[in-house]
Amino acid sequence: MKSEESVWIDVALLRVGHYIELDVGWMAHPFPTGSFKISSQKQIDVIRGLGKPQVRYVPSKSDALPELAEQGATSGALSEAAAAEVERQEAAAREREQRQLRAAMLAAQERSLVVCERRFAESVRLYRKTLDMVQSNPKDAAGPCREMVTTYVDDMLDKGEASIRLLSETAGDKSSMHSVNVTIIALLLGKAMGLSRGELMDLGLAAYLHDIGKVKLPDRVRWLEDNFSTAEYRLYQEHVAQGISVGRAMELGNPSLLAMLQHHEMVDGSGFPSRLRGDAMGNAGRILALVNRYDNLCNPSRPGAALTPHEALSLIFAQFKARFDSAALSAFIRMMGVYPPGSVVQLIDDRYGIVVSVNSSRPLKPRVILHEPGVPKHEALILDLEKAPQLGIRRSLKPANLPPAALDYLAPRQRIAYFFEQADEPETPATPV
Repeated sequence: MKSEESVWIDVALLRVGHYIELDVGWMAHPFPTGSFKISSQKQIDVIRGLGKPQVRYVPSKSDALPELAEQGATSGALSEAAAAEVERQEAAAREREQRQLRAAMLAAQERSLVVCERRFAESVRLYRKTLDMVQSNPKDAAGPCREMVTTYVDDMLDKGEASIRLLSETAGDKSSMHSVNVTIIALLLGKAMGLSRGELMDLGLAAYLHDIGKVKLPDRVRWLEDNFSTAEYRLYQEHVAQGISVGRAMELGNPSLLAMLQHHEMVDGSGFPSRLRGDAMGNAGRILALVNRYDNLCNPSRPGAALTPHEALSLIFAQFKARFDSAALSAFIRMMGVYPPGSVVQLIDDRYGIVVSVNSSRPLKPRVILHEPGVPKHEALILDLEKAPQLGIRRSLKPANLPPAALDYLAPRQRIAYFFEQADEPETPATPV
């Protein structure tokens, strides 16, 4: 039987220190007994989750009673003050839920970025090791490269849609970063163009090792400069033939060697070493030539000459379109979006942001990090523009044209590094805009 001293109280008014008597069977709650003094907020949350609007509590066994509890301890409606308190608690609960959701989203995006950057760094280290090994033991150098490319191809084909992900400023020499960038983008483009698993393997190996011949060149001519003499330019071009020689020593397959041979060819016949035209180039060679050019525009040997990803894509389309295969270029633009990852943009509401991820299935709605002065930059959430239909991108701009505060907050990368992440993710509410 319930104590005669007990009275009803709304569960919204429960506090630590209240002594309560649960009017439910012992199997309907998780507590050792049905009568006890509340000792934690967690117990209150469990009681509220039982679905009962009111429970009994015993004033004489409780700690000092709040005034609102006395006002609300009736079997009738809540007093005005109690109702206000309930509303305050509900608002506080919503705020807690939003903080928890934000924390969970921040943790998820940080985990994804950490995984991408770790895998990118592993690929960079492998390339450096390969450069050392091909001088003395080329056959053994090929195995780890094949394993890495196999892993990438399997992930892209077997784990659903993949998004292109911008990485943070990554340490490493240009040759290693360039190799990994070209491999990732070429494989994603090859997948978008319907290449088979075997064709992707050949393309991936060619992309990863396309510049391996530069290990045989003097340092001063490993990267093309505008001020090269005729002799220096010819020596630079030798890296293609040297790469084929190294590739044969590594026992690469003919499809990979052919793509490596063609990575500087252009469909209009302006490339080298053979000035091939149109159909004389293979599919892998056409893909590799386009992706190689794009990354060199974004990451030239002199960082001051770098184009933003948006500028690089626009330049290729506006001025160099005739040099590249039209099918590959169209697929590339669809995949990268008008604003590829790394592009600095201004939204239609005038806020500034940087594109960090593009899903090839919805390239016009990339994911961006916005300059939000009221939010610490290490807590900035990625905004998915697909989930914010009222927003869009107004224009792309150079980092130097950002206001100083936005430039410091967004910290655009001097060198663009890409990886891929799985685009399939659990449904979450849209980030507040």
